[in-house]
Amino acid sequence: MTATPSAPKGEQPGRIMAREMAEQPAVLRRLLDTGAPRIHEVARLVAAQAPRFVLLTARGTSDNAALYAKYLLEIQLGMPCGLASMSTTTAYGARPDLRDVLAVTVSQSGGSPDLVASTKAARAAGAITLAVTNNPDSPLAAVSEHHIDIMAGPEKALPATKTYTASLLALYLFVEGLRGGDSSPAGVLPGLAQQLLDRQDEVRTLASRYRFANRMVITSRGYGYPTAKEAALKLMETSYIPALSYSGADLLHGPLAMVDNISPVIAVVTDGKGGSMLQPVLDRLRGRGADLVVIGPRAQVDQASAGFVLPTEGVAEEVQPVLEIIPLQLLAYEVTIARGQDPDAPRALAKVTETH
Repeated sequence: MTATPSAPKGEQPGRIMAREMAEQPAVLRRLLDTGAPRIHEVARLVAAQAPRFVLLTARGTSDNAALYAKYLLEIQLGMPCGLASMSTTTAYGARPDLRDVLAVTVSQSGGSPDLVASTKAARAAGAITLAVTNNPDSPLAAVSEHHIDIMAGPEKALPATKTYTASLLALYLFVEGLRGGDSSPAGVLPGLAQQLLDRQDEVRTLASRYRFANRMVITSRGYGYPTAKEAALKLMETSYIPALSYSGADLLHGPLAMVDNISPVIAVVTDGKGGSMLQPVLDRLRGRGADLVVIGPRAQVDQASAGFVLPTEGVAEEVQPVLEIIPLQLLAYEVTIARGQDPDAPRALAKVTETH
């Protein structure tokens, strides 16, 4: 496995990641305008097959998108979901009975051998298979019964940005299609995404706090928890800062002991039930004197050491994760640039990771 070369001499490090982050409003708009009817049709076909359970399969950034889908399916549809352990079939040869199970595999490239193999095994075991990819011609799409194209366009920077938000929106549209919704809450996303990108100077100022950080803790609850996990991944793969992500509930069960007034804590506060559940955690963090940074509504940011105000008024809680991650993508980018590294080409990584 080889890494993409660093930026050629004289060219700005991070220029590819910056360009792809900037494309997100257009990608979201394209998915709403062109992709939604196709996604709703796939949802109609899947719903007609009456799955009783959903099994979600993914790696890396796509795994965080799959976790978001798990929250959507369980909350919006009351449908039980699980996250697959691929090695049980690809390495151990287990053959579970997957009749009437919807197996959803999320992958930007659709090319990782273990994802393809586990999907083939799921289909052979009787599952309804759905691939969600950025490549309709991929091996994963070919072995799946159904496919959703997230329509993000080529993504060349190693850190996934536009494919992540596109995956979130595509999965939201799919779940809305399953339950017969009209997806109207998503209509505000392209415009608000652009507003967030236009505030990069605010994020650059915030990033100056973390240039020399040795560790970060990121926490959230509910729909925001996948955002916390994705933000931690982005920070680790670009700036190499160890970033630990926890559900707020899990943070109180032991890891809170490591929090001090030196290592920063980033709290992703979704405006809704997730944010309400996180409130006791925020109170405990403030009580420990933590350097608490909040990404969320103004009322929560005003009570923290620092933060970034999200435009959450009138935005449904279930679509806020599409917005929450954008300032955190920018944060990972700005911290990495401030540390003299190139976020386009993290060391030891390849764009398509071929696990088995």
